[in-house]
Amino acid sequence: GSMNTKVPANLGLKSKLLDRYTDQIDGMLGCYDRVIITGTLVDVAHPDVLTARLYALNIRCFDLKLFAEPLRDQVRDNAILVARQAGLEVEYLERRGLRKEDRIAEILERRGRHPGLVHVFSAMESCKCFKPWHDKKTGKTGLKLTGGRCLHYYFYFIDEQLGLGYVRVPTWLPFRLQVYFNQHQWLANQLRTQGIDQELADNTFLSCSDWTKAQAVVDGFEIKLLTERLQRLAEQFCPVVKTFRSGYHWSLMQVEYALDVVFKSAAALRPVYEEISRQAIFTVRAPDVARFLGKRLSPEAEVNSDFHTRVEGTRIKHQLNRQAIKMYDKAGRVLRIECVSNDVSFYRHHRKVEHRDGTSGYQVADLKKSIFSLGDLRGLMRAGCARYLEFLGELEDRSPGQTNLDKISRPVQDPQERSWRGFNFFLNTDLSVLLGIVRGEYQISGLSNRRMQSVLPDKTGSQIGRILKRLRLHGLIKKIGKTYKYYLTELGQKAVLVGLKLKEHLIVPALAAPRA
Repeated sequence: GSMNTKVPANLGLKSKLLDRYTDQIDGMLGCYDRVIITGTLVDVAHPDVLTARLYALNIRCFDLKLFAEPLRDQVRDNAILVARQAGLEVEYLERRGLRKEDRIAEILERRGRHPGLVHVFSAMESCKCFKPWHDKKTGKTGLKLTGGRCLHYYFYFIDEQLGLGYVRVPTWLPFRLQVYFNQHQWLANQLRTQGIDQELADNTFLSCSDWTKAQAVVDGFEIKLLTERLQRLAEQFCPVVKTFRSGYHWSLMQVEYALDVVFKSAAALRPVYEEISRQAIFTVRAPDVARFLGKRLSPEAEVNSDFHTRVEGTRIKHQLNRQAIKMYDKAGRVLRIECVSNDVSFYRHHRKVEHRDGTSGYQVADLKKSIFSLGDLRGLMRAGCARYLEFLGELEDRSPGQTNLDKISRPVQDPQERSWRGFNFFLNTDLSVLLGIVRGEYQISGLSNRRMQSVLPDKTGSQIGRILKRLRLHGLIKKIGKTYKYYLTELGQKAVLVGLKLKEHLIVPALAAPRA
């Protein structure tokens, strides 16, 4: 199809970055990426409910095995049967650290991507499970949920609607399920049936003949259809669900929302990404991340919060407690901003709240973890991505001063054709020089070799002489008349500000680490 150059109006985003590169952008799309849902078996989810059930069956708490083992066998037998019907063997994972995703990718290469069961793994993993206990003081016996280990099955499948996903099934009470799917795959299937051309590579759309339509389709995602799908998956892979009348209650465990700005070429995105990623690393702080996510951090919360910015390859991740904002350049030409939540109740919105006295009213409250919150969460997470995009637009400034910073890092030649290396902001030796020349007293009385010796005590006079020459050749300092004194140039001051930002943010170690 013909490429639609217009940025879809229905995203309603404001960012100088979008304005600046409109003619370089092919389209935009906001969509859930990774979604992990947990299923709770309502009838046996709580110690009291299970105790009452055992009591009704005349089973003592310490004989829990009589009730639990037949259910465990049912799950095991079903796993073997389901695998056999699909012509597969259950693969037991002995060693930890084997990436299931890599193994699945390998299998898909051979198998192709037609719907059906792809593979079944089994592994001993930790889980919450019920254990009987006895209180000697009161003489009471009961059940409690504690940490334990049991065999888990991972059923990887390709669903006609949801695409590639998995269901993780434990073999012991309370049988908490975990289901993973990716909405990009669901969308690709929808667009295919509607005859809209698109190219999906590793959960990222590289092209689409109608971005506006794609956005409308993804925004029309029906949660009711998803719950029906989940119910069927539970029946298929965890047959004990048929034993319990109330079935599974589905809640959100981890949700990622991705906002993609698709550039027409990698060459167009590369310089932009280099600029904004470098600046984002140094400028984003904990209060900023909270602001992007629609929160204000109190000074106490800021001190106690777990905040860090990590750089992995080209991916930048700002983590704030159980929330994160990530930025990548996917496939070289898609700028992806992603909101990640490991606890969606972090978000607050206006909703109906039931009070303990039986009354109800509308007020601002934490988002519920129920799967039915996906609709409201989409708007909240999209707004978070949009605020980050707006912030990046403010950051990225291709003014002459900015491009001059690149020159500083490159070697220059003196009149004798000798090459003098540039200044690397990530090298501690260079950084200490840049921070040394910015001291207040030098602004008044100038900078000299002797004065520098007190700032850089490990350097000799002749080494400092060479450093001053490098600074001068790179335009960072200028000599005063016929003296041996120097002053910082405007460019020098800009460079030093970048140096100060680096020092403050202490991300230098992460970036200076040698590339493997």
